[in-house]
Amino acid sequence: MAEDGTVTVYNGSALSDSKHNPFSIKVGLAQLLRGGAVVEVNTVQQAKTAEEAGACSILVSLRPTSDRAISRMPDPSLIKEIKQVVSVPVIARARVGHFVEAQILEALDVDYIDESEVLPAADEDNHINKHNFRTPFICGCRDLGEALRRVREGAAMIRAQGDLSSGGGGNIAGTVRSLRAVMGQVRVLSNMDEDEVFAFAKRIGAPYDLLVQAKQMGRLPVVQFAAGGIETPADAALVMQLGCDGVFVGSDIFNCSDPYKRVRAIVQAVRHYTDPRILAEASSGLEDQMAGLSLNPRRIEDQTA
Repeated sequence: MAEDGTVTVYNGSALSDSKHNPFSIKVGLAQLLRGGAVVEVNTVQQAKTAEEAGACSILVSLRPTSDRAISRMPDPSLIKEIKQVVSVPVIARARVGHFVEAQILEALDVDYIDESEVLPAADEDNHINKHNFRTPFICGCRDLGEALRRVREGAAMIRAQGDLSSGGGGNIAGTVRSLRAVMGQVRVLSNMDEDEVFAFAKRIGAPYDLLVQAKQMGRLPVVQFAAGGIETPADAALVMQLGCDGVFVGSDIFNCSDPYKRVRAIVQAVRHYTDPRILAEASSGLEDQMAGLSLNPRRIEDQTA
């Protein structure tokens, strides 16, 4: 945070910051992931496979459990093992508001910390003050106001988050809904008179100065990825064409006979998201991937009601 209360953030491919603002450095580090796919892994072997397939970063998480236990940050020993075998940046999750988990992850020298809504919140009312850390933070959002509130708290990357209650299974609808909400509000903002921005900031609960930056730039003032339900190359290309800078891919992508091929296909789709011919080639031969996709029955009922 700059001394005058403003934030110097995303500006094309460069950063301008005469005061050498540490937050600008974090935003610059987040920009290094632009145009890439972040792949969630539960094991060292999965991390190796993801890196070989071209993932721009590895998101370390605990293997899902079948019981009702609370999910927490990954085991530090797993993070250390993965950092020893991969050369790409490593991301680890902390629960919302759990600044001690974030302190531990920073001590482990992870490259980014994801304050994740996927994990049960440790503090239901407060997010981590991310300006207290040297490590860049990633946070999720479902609309523009939420995105800019997280940036004010110090998030260097925003992820358009899918519906966490959808049960997974490849349902990208929640992610598209969040992404269209953000981009739609940005378009509305871009056409506003300057006098209208004050009322809009109050209505959506966004910091006014960041809203002005978003208006000037025509996009979020930090890197924006998408997460949730991205299972196929077409899914990845869809969110990229809707305005994302990259994607997060869940660990269920490894539930097949050839996970390298699946990860590689999505990496290619992110890199060539406007070329239907490359997308068609990347999507070929992924029958086992498509067969495992399903929607939550309750969501189907909601759609047909």
